[in-house]
Amino acid sequence: MRDLRHDWTLPEIESIYAAPLPDLIFRAQGIHRVHHRPDEVQGCTLLSIKTGGCPEDCAYCPQSAHYQTGVSRTALVTIEDLTAAATDARAQGATRFCMGAAWRDVPDGSEFDSVLAMVRVVRGLGMEACCTLGMLTQSQADSLAEAGLTAYNHNLDTSPEFYGRIITTRTYDERLVTLSRVRRAGITVCSGGIIGMGESRTARCRLLQQLSSLDPHPESVPINLLVRVDGTPLADRPPEDPLDLVRMIGTARILMPASQVRLSAGRLELSDEAQALCFIAGAN
Repeated sequence: MRDLRHDWTLPEIESIYAAPLPDLIFRAQGIHRVHHRPDEVQGCTLLSIKTGGCPEDCAYCPQSAHYQTGVSRTALVTIEDLTAAATDARAQGATRFCMGAAWRDVPDGSEFDSVLAMVRVVRGLGMEACCTLGMLTQSQADSLAEAGLTAYNHNLDTSPEFYGRIITTRTYDERLVTLSRVRRAGITVCSGGIIGMGESRTARCRLLQQLSSLDPHPESVPINLLVRVDGTPLADRPPEDPLDLVRMIGTARILMPASQVRLSAGRLELSDEAQALCFIAGAN
């Protein structure tokens, strides 16, 4: 598509983000209507298939083994429980089902074989299947592709410069390598980030610059609002202005016109009016 760019400069992105809100929304909505049906929203359901005990130290995550958050460590769910959850999600109107596991690296063996079986179940129900499992080897990415995985979620979370203040157990480059392996396997990429962690406006724009520089753009771009959880280092962060989330979504829509921009974590903390404004600004 001729209007897809991968060379957005930081000043350009900051100018878009800081535009008068009506102008930003008007521009984003116009672009949205060129590439997407304006009367269509995709419903997605996320199931934690393996909870807690993660060795990563992501400062926002209650599943990290580094923090005391009250989240219990559980084993991988059974195929029967997965099937029931996916069937229920489909009945409620979801067309994409995402499975998340609290791993740093995907373990080979019986657990990974079970995940492959889960992917096949979700696809057999006629739904898109997405996984977020941590870092992948190329052979694991290829196996997920063979099982029919639609998308792999691996967020960049924030800008390269701010990243070290949020996570120390995995490098930014390791995240990019996993995304490249997913792409090489022929699976669509789902990658976005989180706002509200104490990052600057420039850091937010640098995150969007990183995402929009990927060629091709991620097919799916989740924009998350920090969910503050007691016991995590970010538990005492002040609430974020919902209009900043609207700005982030609108800017992502302008930079990556054909991508599915997803209103993700933090959505339930928003008023109905704020959620509606996010969709008007270009969320799918």
